[in-house]
Amino acid sequence: MILVDADACPVRGEIEKVATRHRLPVKMVTNGGLRPSANPLIEVVYVAEGPDEADRWIAEAAGPGDIVVTADMPLAAKCVEAGAAVLRPDGSELTQANVREALAMRDLAADLRAADPFRQGGGRPFSRADRARFLDALERAVRRGRK
Repeated sequence: MILVDADACPVRGEIEKVATRHRLPVKMVTNGGLRPSANPLIEVVYVAEGPDEADRWIAEAAGPGDIVVTADMPLAAKCVEAGAAVLRPDGSELTQANVREALAMRDLAADLRAADPFRQGGGRPFSRADRARFLDALERAVRRGRK
């Protein structure tokens, strides 16, 4: 199964494409704002309002054999610990070997932003190359899970 932190996910279409090709069920977890999909493999799971409700639902549901798509580092760390494969929307994979470092970098960036309230800008824009990398990474993760 593919579990998606769907509220701000830029690769929902790509996930649906790969899931349909492999006949994998997908749960798009959201606080609201997503329309149900006509695709029978795609289920939109609506959770209560709140900043961490979708994350909590995904963390409780994720386990070995699942693929989780999220840009949220604390959620990614929980899902990796539960044995799920975790992909960021840019196609990078989070594993036991690198998730703690990614979490530490996230915390460092938050500290730097807090120390300089005039600091402008965020991350780089999401690109077509990111989308292509994600498609390739998801395809590899699905095939690896099928072995």
